[in-house]
Amino acid sequence: MRVPPEPVQVVKGRRDAALARLVETVPFVTFLGMGFERRGDELTAILPFRDELIGNPVLPALHGGATAAFLETAAIVALAWSQMWDAMEAGALPAEGRLALPKTITFSVDYLRTGLPRDAYARARVARSGRRFASVHVEAWQDIRTKPFAQATGHFLMPSAA
Repeated sequence: MRVPPEPVQVVKGRRDAALARLVETVPFVTFLGMGFERRGDELTAILPFRDELIGNPVLPALHGGATAAFLETAAIVALAWSQMWDAMEAGALPAEGRLALPKTITFSVDYLRTGLPRDAYARARVARSGRRFASVHVEAWQDIRTKPFAQATGHFLMPSAA
């Protein structure tokens, strides 16, 4: 009788562990069922399709609130990640405990086309980030990255360094 091999244990690097810690800080990530894929310093947010995300069953189309929440959460995590990345590269990981996240000041969503009943992806670009204020642009797409179904711009209050 052949014994199946033991599953391979994937050892997370410090960057993957830092990202996992950051994502755990945002409970809404779990509520939406979001995930994040990291390639270097770039994050792609993933919103797996679920029937509960449909707002108009006749079309069917993703609910605008779910789309906006996905975009805002992706923007917050990407902004916090860019701050953590800089700290990691300087050799100073944030101390253990709850991470302080940016707070939304304004968030404006443009719905460009119908969000279809399938997985969605988003990438955020930090346009400006200072000690107190940051501006982020985020786009969401489904099948073709160059054809976003929604985009947003957000302004955020950065957490104090103290």
